[in-house]
Amino acid sequence: MPKITFMGAGSTVFARNVLGDCMCTPSLRDSEIALYDIDPKRLEESEIILSAINKNTNEGRAVIRTYLGVENRRDALRGADFVVNAIQVGLYEPCTVTDFEIPKKYGLRQTIGDTLGIGGIMRALRTIPVLRDFAEDMEAVCPNALFLNYTNPMAMLSGYMQRYTGVKTVGLCHSVQVCSEGLLKSLGMEDKLEGRRETIAGINHMAWLLEIYDKDGNDLYPEIKKRAAEKNCTEKHSDMVRYEYIRRLGYYCTESSEHNAEYNPWFIKSRCPELIDRYNIPLDEYPRRCVSQIAGWEKEKNDILNDGQVTHTRSHEYASYIMEAVVTGVPYKIGGNVLNEGLISNLPADACVEVPCLIDNMGVHPCKAGRLPVQLAAMNMTNINAQLMTIEAAVTGKKEAIYQAAMLDPHTAAELSLDEIVALCDDLIEAHGDFMKDYH
Repeated sequence: MPKITFMGAGSTVFARNVLGDCMCTPSLRDSEIALYDIDPKRLEESEIILSAINKNTNEGRAVIRTYLGVENRRDALRGADFVVNAIQVGLYEPCTVTDFEIPKKYGLRQTIGDTLGIGGIMRALRTIPVLRDFAEDMEAVCPNALFLNYTNPMAMLSGYMQRYTGVKTVGLCHSVQVCSEGLLKSLGMEDKLEGRRETIAGINHMAWLLEIYDKDGNDLYPEIKKRAAEKNCTEKHSDMVRYEYIRRLGYYCTESSEHNAEYNPWFIKSRCPELIDRYNIPLDEYPRRCVSQIAGWEKEKNDILNDGQVTHTRSHEYASYIMEAVVTGVPYKIGGNVLNEGLISNLPADACVEVPCLIDNMGVHPCKAGRLPVQLAAMNMTNINAQLMTIEAAVTGKKEAIYQAAMLDPHTAAELSLDEIVALCDDLIEAHGDFMKDYH
């Protein structure tokens, strides 16, 4: 009977999806599920909802236990086969609000701020110390467990775990498995979905759709490029930044346009405010989304708790499929975030890259992707520079390294002077208080 420990189980919607998937998977239905969080109210809500799913869809076969607070963390992890990480250190309030509002005073605007940019850097710096503690506990009580990281900033957190701990780690994102499907549907090419073949490699949120063929082996990129250019010229839509990538760089990438708008120096520019409208860029999208999700969850939670009839259908999230492959030995292919070590030959060995991986009962087997087109590797490097420097800051605890990480971020550097970047970092470090107490 596998043991699955879910760190950050108060992320109830996500815990419901991942663990609900496990309850819908024959080889995982009898699992012991350990729910861990530091918030008693959210932990209790997750237990109630997951217990209802267990009863309604799984005949009560899973054993669900809860573990509250740091003092019970090792018990939650003890003997685990799989550890799913979905924590958010500092939550929407106060930390996400701080990550958006203080940069605004410097004229630095963001859309999501959880993966790169000054918001992504700060999120990593307050999360890595917590992951360091997780790793110490895992090495002591479940040294063979597979750590499935879903928390952003994906490349920074997964890269830290892979380079500086002994924990077997793979980073998982939603964007790889929906990339080409979403693109083809948005361009009216739904008839090309069935049987298509594709190759995706790069870094998290900027992995490239390098090849895409239909079931008969025809290259779909010429038609994709034609239709994407026409659509960007004729209508406003939500994916204009990535369509511009196709035009300028020759390739589409995995994560949304609202994310990618802030991963480069081109689209969010205070001296060119007209670009925001031209490319339909939703500034402050993540804070708005958080407010909406919090309100929506309260209503959904109350409805669920009132009737207790919640059920679940297996989703496209990778976690349950990975666990199933490990338990049964039947291979499964994912797009995973792993340490490079030659997988992409023109990116650094210590970068965390997103490449095809095969999963079986021996674990995660990354596949070599080879050499990226020069312009795509260069784009990835602008993000990797800041990612590696942020990890360096977290490991050394030096404020100077934090400044350097922000200096290397393409969007921040395009908007602010060196003195402004240092002042912004100091303001954020002070505002985050105890979350940043280890940096000097």
